[in-house]
Amino acid sequence: MAWDFSTEPEFQKKLDWIQQFCDEKVEPLHRLFPHAVRWPNDAVKAYVRELQQEVKDQGLWALFLDEELGGPGFGQLKLALVNEILGKYPAAPQLFGAAAPDTGNMEMLAAYGTDEQKERWLTPLINQEMFSAYSMTEPQGGSDPNLFKTTAVQDGDEWVINGEKWFTSAGRVADILFVMCTNGMYVVPRDTPGVEIMPEPRNHSHIKYNDVRVPADHLLGPKDGAKVLAQRRLGGGRIHHAMRTIAQCTLAFDMMCERALSRESHGSIIAEHQMVQEKIAESYAKLRMLRLFVLETAWKIDQTSTQEARTDIAAVKFTMARVLREISFDALHIHGSLGTTDLTPLQDMYAGAPTMGLADGADEVHKSTVARRVLKGYRPHEGFFPREYIPYKVEAAWEKMQPVLAANPDLKSAAEYYRDRQSRRG
Repeated sequence: MAWDFSTEPEFQKKLDWIQQFCDEKVEPLHRLFPHAVRWPNDAVKAYVRELQQEVKDQGLWALFLDEELGGPGFGQLKLALVNEILGKYPAAPQLFGAAAPDTGNMEMLAAYGTDEQKERWLTPLINQEMFSAYSMTEPQGGSDPNLFKTTAVQDGDEWVINGEKWFTSAGRVADILFVMCTNGMYVVPRDTPGVEIMPEPRNHSHIKYNDVRVPADHLLGPKDGAKVLAQRRLGGGRIHHAMRTIAQCTLAFDMMCERALSRESHGSIIAEHQMVQEKIAESYAKLRMLRLFVLETAWKIDQTSTQEARTDIAAVKFTMARVLREISFDALHIHGSLGTTDLTPLQDMYAGAPTMGLADGADEVHKSTVARRVLKGYRPHEGFFPREYIPYKVEAAWEKMQPVLAANPDLKSAAEYYRDRQSRRG
């Protein structure tokens, strides 16, 4: 029986190295140079490349990709354990070549791109010589592809794209945009004429595509294959979000416990107050359950596929948003007025929880998906009462036990006596 929650020693050494590297080098870099990977200063660029080379020397670059594509080929379970560390440090994913939205876009290119497309876009993305964004959501249709209106019409050896996209994360600073149209997925350079990025919102761009022309070979995957590509991309993205959410919840929980032992109120440290103890106990249980759920889902993906694990991925997606919201709120509350400021990570965590509940599809949609998929494994019972109706079970037990009772008169007598006594009680 294989049932093991331990980590093999060799991989634990990698995790220990990642933790030390992030503490000693990634965290200080981020505090001095937020978004350091994109800084134009040559000295900052050189230092970033130096750190990234250390990551590459450890075989930890582009963690999510298979070996033949330049990654370590860890699989989702090991990746989850790594992200459990990286998620605590805002700069870590990019320093390890594993930052969204590039990760999902690279996975699509790796799976569906032609050799020429991989050479043109995938290799530069892996090397961070360019950056990308995923342009899917629309103002009127949200994340429901059935309501999308952005179209690509073929005109000779070009595609002409028209439509409007909303919440294209990092779209303003991307070199290429992966645009989901009603009839396919297209790679659009951001500086293509007709790509109009609206002033607001700043981080999650509102983009209008006005007669945007791209060459025919900018279609990624098959024509009319956008939904298939999106499912592959978003499935992986959701589980990766969940992995990093564990890190955020852990950080909030650690801060909560530290603060509870450090502050006094009404003559004692607040850790001795039962309402604080309740928050700590509940948060601990929620965190442990989320972590085990995410790790089990990652394991299932490794054993089968993202598609086969779709029910659990959807369930993890809405669970992580709720747990992040609840733990970050309790941690914020225990920090008092300090928790409401931008002087700790807690305010950002709590403010980000609603985004986690909407990004890659609203939680309500995923709950419906889980319910529908789970119910496929069940059938309605016959008659008025469920199969676990006790009189039915007793009747079935008498039928099954007849050979045993016939061979043992004393046992039969005892059974009949008990049956009769029960009937008299009724």
